[in-house]
Amino acid sequence: MASSSHTSSLPFGSLERKKVALTVLGGETEVQDVTDEALLNEIQDGRNQALGQLFQRYARLARGIAARILQDSAEAEDLVQDLFLYIQQKCGVYDSSKGTARSWIVQMTYHRAFDRRRYLKTRQFYGQRALESEAVHAVGTPTTETDYSAEAVFGRNGLEKVLSSLSIDQRETLRLHFFEGYTLGEISEKLGQPLGNIRHHYYRALDKLRKQMAANTPQPSAPCAK
Repeated sequence: MASSSHTSSLPFGSLERKKVALTVLGGETEVQDVTDEALLNEIQDGRNQALGQLFQRYARLARGIAARILQDSAEAEDLVQDLFLYIQQKCGVYDSSKGTARSWIVQMTYHRAFDRRRYLKTRQFYGQRALESEAVHAVGTPTTETDYSAEAVFGRNGLEKVLSSLSIDQRETLRLHFFEGYTLGEISEKLGQPLGNIRHHYYRALDKLRKQMAANTPQPSAPCAK
């Protein structure tokens, strides 16, 4: 997904930012017919131009995910900067056999956003503010750098049974939303279904996840009777 950003928002240190800013201002980072996977390979080879292109494609998407989880625009912006530094450092762990580059970027966004949210909660950043449903945590906790397929993520959270119980539409809606980063409106267009139907698939699936997560949570033992 393409995203336009000012060069001052590029996620690099001062020297690296200057290098990438020059290529952006020179018009060299216009989106070309280069796959995300190829860009990750180029980043691994140290080509800052490729990192700038990937930033243009995914910064807005990552910012949207981060803002929804962190519920703070400044924290979301900081997380995007951190995310692309992380991508620059860790792109070598990406494995195309386990999913698309887009899926890896989306999952790393969730992973780092939830890590940040846990930290902010320990600092009482949110106070009494209500946060997004705990069921959504299944896609970001714990997600690893090297295994980020839907089956692996839900499997680590003990949700294989509920995943298999979802309808095809529910499963595909969750996959596109949480693993490919599409909004519900975009999923509606992609699947050729009314937005109301997509919302129904999404919330029914989340409800099933929520119930299964509650069932998987150990309950405190009852006190011994005197």
